[in-house]
Amino acid sequence: MSSVAARPFIPLHLHHQPDTPAIGLQPRPSGIWPRLFILLCILVGHQVSASHQHFHPHSIKIPGDITLGGLFPIHARGPHGINCGELKKEKGIHRMEAMLYALDQINADPYVLPNITLGARILDTCSRDTYALEQSLTFVQALIQKDTSDIRCSNGEPPLIRKPERVVAVIGASASSVSIMVANILRLFEIPQVSYASTAPELSDNNRYDFFSRVVPPDSYQAQAMLDIVKALGWNYVSTLASEGNYGESGVEAFMQISREAGGVCIAQSVKIPREPTDGEFDKIIKRLMETSNARGVIIFANEDDIRQVLEAAKRANLTGHFLFVGSDSWGAKSSPVTELEDVAEGAVTILPKRASIDGFDQYFVTRSLENNRRNIWFAEFWEDDFRCKLTRPGIKLDPEKKKCTGEERIGRDSLYEQEGKVQFVIDAVYAVAHALHNMHQELCPGSSGVCGNMDPVEGRSLLDYIRAVHFNGSAGTSVLFNENGDAPGRYDIFQFQMTNHSHPGYHVIGQWTNNLRLNLEEMQWSGGDQSVPESICSFPCKPGERKKMVKGVPCCWHCELCDGYQYQLDEFNCETCPSDMRPTINRTGCRPTPIIKLEWNSPFALVPASLAMLGIIATSVVVITFIRFNDTPIVRASGRELSYVLLTGIFLIYLITFLMIAEPGVVACAFRRLLLGLGMAISYSAMLTKTNRIYRIFEQGKRSVTPPKFISPTSQLVITFILISVQVLGVFVWFAVVPPHTIIDYEELRPPNPDLARGILKCDMSDLSIICCLSYSIVLMVTCTVYAVKSRGVPETFNEAKPIGFTMYTTCIVWLAFVPIFFGTAQSTEKMFIQTATLTVSMSLSASVSLGMLYMPKVYVIIFHPEQNVQKRKRSFKAVAQAARLSQKSSNEKQNGETKIEPDRSQ
Repeated sequence: MSSVAARPFIPLHLHHQPDTPAIGLQPRPSGIWPRLFILLCILVGHQVSASHQHFHPHSIKIPGDITLGGLFPIHARGPHGINCGELKKEKGIHRMEAMLYALDQINADPYVLPNITLGARILDTCSRDTYALEQSLTFVQALIQKDTSDIRCSNGEPPLIRKPERVVAVIGASASSVSIMVANILRLFEIPQVSYASTAPELSDNNRYDFFSRVVPPDSYQAQAMLDIVKALGWNYVSTLASEGNYGESGVEAFMQISREAGGVCIAQSVKIPREPTDGEFDKIIKRLMETSNARGVIIFANEDDIRQVLEAAKRANLTGHFLFVGSDSWGAKSSPVTELEDVAEGAVTILPKRASIDGFDQYFVTRSLENNRRNIWFAEFWEDDFRCKLTRPGIKLDPEKKKCTGEERIGRDSLYEQEGKVQFVIDAVYAVAHALHNMHQELCPGSSGVCGNMDPVEGRSLLDYIRAVHFNGSAGTSVLFNENGDAPGRYDIFQFQMTNHSHPGYHVIGQWTNNLRLNLEEMQWSGGDQSVPESICSFPCKPGERKKMVKGVPCCWHCELCDGYQYQLDEFNCETCPSDMRPTINRTGCRPTPIIKLEWNSPFALVPASLAMLGIIATSVVVITFIRFNDTPIVRASGRELSYVLLTGIFLIYLITFLMIAEPGVVACAFRRLLLGLGMAISYSAMLTKTNRIYRIFEQGKRSVTPPKFISPTSQLVITFILISVQVLGVFVWFAVVPPHTIIDYEELRPPNPDLARGILKCDMSDLSIICCLSYSIVLMVTCTVYAVKSRGVPETFNEAKPIGFTMYTTCIVWLAFVPIFFGTAQSTEKMFIQTATLTVSMSLSASVSLGMLYMPKVYVIIFHPEQNVQKRKRSFKAVAQAARLSQKSSNEKQNGETKIEPDRSQ
């Protein structure tokens, strides 16, 4: 076939297998077909350009019954405009040879896939995700059949197109960004992918990367291990450094998220290394890290090329020994990042999934030569780089500055050799697919030798299920298994790069992490061989009584904040409020009991009310003695002796309650407070209400008839009075039954901002509301008595008993109206209880004094100083009272003189 007619577009058709759904036609998220179409168009272009590949081969083909794909970073990322750069001996060649070694072992093993040969198609990703995507299109060629019916050779014959091999699974890739890019296309064609080095947490998303698995743990485990290392070293202020891309960014993000959740570590700087760094970029990064120079610890998630350039920039800035690096598994135990930069890297702590050197691979690799390893198309390039020589090629002139390769050189003898850290995982990844294929073959092809029809082709989703179900001992003796997201369990070795006090400077194991950290601090060494751990801290320790307040935006740094008010230092980060009966100690590291006080007799709040009450008791006693002494005199008899004694008893009790309110609270004192607080007023106002009601009824009845009203005799008046009093007594005893009297210590009332002034107040269990309720009945009696006093204001002056009662009630109402704002207006005062007690007792004493002064002092004055007026006057019959009432009403009507006549309310 000499040529193929050039066409801008070749129609493509999905290849269908018998009794198998068409690949790509399984249910997929909406919008997948446009993306698939674009990918197929890319594949067409890839095929058109395939004829040029024999000039620059970029893949290895190993024939076999079942073909596995392989993706390895054989070359580094090239400079601008160039895909591939220099050869990567360890990360590229070692890992790729590990896959070839594993295939040889499996094909020679009679117990794994007997009579079935595993082949491979291995590609170079050049450490670039976009280039790897283009290369990985090779793996899906067999799943697409092109319509070539209208393509003819120059002689008119149809072209002979070799059908590409079908790849059933892919081993790789290395970088997480490459694996993510490749996984997006492999899942469209349901090709399982098993990575040996990609650790980005994003790849654990089983919804987006359902065909992706890995034999290494995700970075979420690694980030936790690195955070545990930082904490074990006593650091709380570190910077992070990440290569742009999924691996670096997601690793740092996982570290920052875990550190935020755990607390105690402060992120000073979070710096990103650009994918295509410009000249001087790394010098700028070092300068930025030095903006927070006390954050010496640097958490680094970067590829080895970026790590090396960071170390070089630190050396150029004369900062050797300043930065304390904690590197991820991309640094691991590799020698390439630190070669000739050992002094800058000294003390660096690195992490690597737990591994062991595979002796069989060492024996295999050191015996590789140009003669026996022709299947590796990049081996000649490796040979030149490893032995620093040049191979002769036809037509190419030898560089005189480089020695000629003889072919007799030997790896490990004529060059340094150390097994790359991920070799074990490459072997385990290949074996995981092999065991899955073996288990699938046993179930689908029982008793069959070779690949049977049920496995031709291999169903990708079914193979994925078998991969996820494998559980075997890997090349290092550790178990290989996957969880539901395709992740391997977290097992890490902790290394430190040490230079001194060792016969072999380099990486030394100082601990391990398997869900928890075991770190041997005694074996750690830092710059200059110092064994004391350097500091990388953000804030100094707080003083006693101060808590750490995390800085906003820098979630793991803190300011020291004094525990104020009634708080004490509970722990390093928290202040706790002392219990209500306690206050903080002087240094605020604990709590101490709050002193208890009560109203003392020598307090002004007790002396003034007690003095008024004492004067009142004396005055009341004088009135009572006078009335008893002159009991049968006309003035005493005219005032209603029976009710007068009742009323004076109430006034006496009102004065007496002052001393109970001031006395030290106790069960007995509290009981008498409840009983007498409202009882004295209830007795006084019940008696006055009975009197005013009697006068009002007499004169109202006199306006209508000469028949006297009922219940106006002294006996009836006493009965009515005691009935009214019994309501108060009954309410108090119900209160006793529901809530027995007791004392409390109120710590909230006297709790000012300064805890040194806090006091607990010993008092009876009587709230402001209960006091008002206790007095409410007396207030009702007082208001009712006032109403009757107003109604009786038209009584002739000769019947003057009602008028003093009226003035008494008016004045009493004024006193109690003044009491309310004073009592409740002191609710926020630090001396609330004392002020309220004094206000209540003074108000009660004033109301008692008003009653005593207006009702009885004039009578006592007449009895003692003007006995000539204390004589019997003409006795009034009810008929005379009725006549006076009618004359009073007539006089009132005449005064209105044409005004609208208001009928008296007779309903009462």
